[in-house]
Amino acid sequence: MSADGRAASAPLAPVALAAMGVVFGDIGTSPLYTMKEVFGGPHGVPVTPDNVLGVLSLVFWALTIVVSLKYVLFIMRADNRGEGGIMALTSLALRSTTSPLLARGMAALGLFGAALFYGDGVITPAISVLSAVEGLEVAAPAFRPYVLPTSLVVLVGLFLIQRRGTAQVGAVFGPVMLFWFTTLGVLGAINVARHPDVLQAINPVHALNFFAANRWHGFLALGAVVLAITGGEALYADMGHFGRRPIKLAWFAYVFPALYLNYLGQGALIIADPAAVKNPFYLLVPEPLLYPMVGLATLATIIASQAVISGAFSLTKQAVQLGYCPRVHVIHTSEREVGQIYVPNVNWMLLGAVVALVIGFRSSSALASAYGIAVTLTMMIDTVLAFVVVRALWRWRLGPALAFVVLFFAVDFAFFSANSVKILDGGWFPLALGLGVHTLLMTWKTGREALARRMALDTIPLQVLIQSLHYDPPVRVSGTGIFMTTDPDGVPRALLHNLLHNKVLHDRVVLVNVFTEDVPYVSPAERVRVEALDFGFFRVFVRYGFKDDPDIPAALAMCGGQGLAFELMESSFFLGRETLIPRKGSPLAVWRERLFIVMFRNAHSAAEFFSIPANRVVEFGTQVEL
Repeated sequence: MSADGRAASAPLAPVALAAMGVVFGDIGTSPLYTMKEVFGGPHGVPVTPDNVLGVLSLVFWALTIVVSLKYVLFIMRADNRGEGGIMALTSLALRSTTSPLLARGMAALGLFGAALFYGDGVITPAISVLSAVEGLEVAAPAFRPYVLPTSLVVLVGLFLIQRRGTAQVGAVFGPVMLFWFTTLGVLGAINVARHPDVLQAINPVHALNFFAANRWHGFLALGAVVLAITGGEALYADMGHFGRRPIKLAWFAYVFPALYLNYLGQGALIIADPAAVKNPFYLLVPEPLLYPMVGLATLATIIASQAVISGAFSLTKQAVQLGYCPRVHVIHTSEREVGQIYVPNVNWMLLGAVVALVIGFRSSSALASAYGIAVTLTMMIDTVLAFVVVRALWRWRLGPALAFVVLFFAVDFAFFSANSVKILDGGWFPLALGLGVHTLLMTWKTGREALARRMALDTIPLQVLIQSLHYDPPVRVSGTGIFMTTDPDGVPRALLHNLLHNKVLHDRVVLVNVFTEDVPYVSPAERVRVEALDFGFFRVFVRYGFKDDPDIPAALAMCGGQGLAFELMESSFFLGRETLIPRKGSPLAVWRERLFIVMFRNAHSAAEFFSIPANRVVEFGTQVEL
């Protein structure tokens, strides 16, 4: 069932509330630092009433065009069986082309967008928690030396609790974020009531006048304005959990108005007191409520960080399923929700990067220079892939499709261009991290393809082996021998080793081929297909979606309805374990070959990945030259 189908079966309001706790955490904490960076950052604009109105107008139209129109109304319609996100969008785009070269280019583009998400997964916790804790400085300047260590303690604690899962904590995410957005709206509305003139900022003329008055400096200010829409892509990425309707309802009915009211309130405060630009968010708060507000903001940033961390876990699992990442150890933290997972390796790498980032940059203002590059690049990639979808799959005419891509790409490119000047000041970090992750993912994909071609050279056709067994039958033993294979038409090396060394063959020989579709989930009815061959041989084809959890014993249990019943305790699983050896003449570059070998050696056990009982597994080792 699709996400919209699941959402339709539940009351809309509670689902929208739950979505508020997961989907809007990142964009919901943007008021902590956006206005401060526009006026006080390295490219801050002069604090004048006209500039404040211009910036408020830019924020409104950025939220309207990028988040409301592009993501909520357009791109969220591009769902892959209810699922969203850049991997789902890439899958949809790939279905529209028959050109291998074009398909490879779109896959690489989508994969780079996915890789950039890891940069977001590092920067979001760092800048969000730092911005929240910096409120202590506003309450009492004596707390300034403790901001950095306090932020580090919060961040380390956040990553340490990941292994426990988010099932229990997640139940309070929605109500907490509802209270957070209510607080944002109320604080903003109070100041708007004192200075109602800021409401005229909705008029786009103020944005145009801002550019006319500030010119190049005004254009550079877009690099800070974009902070208001960071997290907008999460609406699409998390669509599979809640569906379009609840997200759309939460955004238009509550989140958008509350967010913009807070920005208007900060703008009104800055007009009334230009010195408030040092931290307009916290200076909106009445002094007796400062400490509770720091606590609430910290809790909101933890929720925002939790969403991107969980997203990194989910993205890694999808990459493994699609063949772009080595098998990793995945721990399910909930017996009821299959999507709640914990990936230890990813968790500790993110923690190390976050700690290094906080220590290196030391403040949210410094970190703001690193923020925005990854987000704007991802948004540009989303626009390009969405153009392919609306043109090829939705069959839009060229005119409307071009209007779609020109409008949104122009806005995305403007934000990216403004952010590009920050590359040397910190913007290099998410780019370097994204490029590093992309290199790892492409190395694994390319290496696996090269390994498959190499092994195919020594593979005996399955039909040839079966025919030879009629003339020289081996000793048959009772039970079932199950062999995992990537080539259903070839003989697995483990099977040849078993015949060569043990000189026996089970009464039933089952070759299991696992294939991952470019859809999130495959229904149980379509999970397995059994094909009977001669001499007691069977082929079993198992299909999973890129969000499914591979479970080979469970899949084999489904084969009973197709005439192939299994008794697990009478079955043995035979797996090959290859040791890779570099060779001259390898199709891979030397550095990529050595990197692939390291990744291959550190891949997680196939038995555990496919949920095969360890006491039923026999492994045969072999050396393979790349």
